[in-house]
Amino acid sequence: MDAVRVALLREVLAGTEWLTATRRFAGALRGSVVTHGGGLLLLGTPEYEPWHLAAHLVDEAAWSGTPELAPTLVRYDARPTDPAHLAVGPGRIEAARRGETLLVVAPGDTEPLLERVHTARRAGVTVLTLATTTDDALTAMAHETLAVPEAAELDLDTVQHLVSAAAGENGPSPRSRRSFRDRLAKLAETVMAPPPTPW
Repeated sequence: MDAVRVALLREVLAGTEWLTATRRFAGALRGSVVTHGGGLLLLGTPEYEPWHLAAHLVDEAAWSGTPELAPTLVRYDARPTDPAHLAVGPGRIEAARRGETLLVVAPGDTEPLLERVHTARRAGVTVLTLATTTDDALTAMAHETLAVPEAAELDLDTVQHLVSAAAGENGPSPRSRRSFRDRLAKLAETVMAPPPTPW
């Protein structure tokens, strides 16, 4: 989903709780990684790898001038022969330390994650979760959670797009390129506006 589609989606969602919720969560994410100087780990479940969110956060890190947002994707089936950005296994979570941030995207069963996330939290890692429930042990461990219930108007993938876009623009940054993004959003509004009424 590109910046124009995100801008259109935000327009459709104007007045709903989703825009506030995704911006709040993105602000917590950005605040954690910028305050501590980076060290963002991104973890899914054995069945779900949030590689799409990882790619969007890398883009947002570059566009916003906030390199701290670029995550390390932690994969359950990582192999040493994989390219470096895909070769980080779950042992990285156990090695995480104070000042790092762990973003967990967990649709469905979170049981396989609990021990590793608990170890990271005990080590002083800030834990944030994007999950389909708020009523489980994983979200109880998290410092910040954004729940996307299965019956919600939006799915988890769409919410990830909104969060990554908001993370790239939340808060003032002297290196920010927000003016480009603002111009792009304005262009999208102009293109999608109805034609003027003839006199």
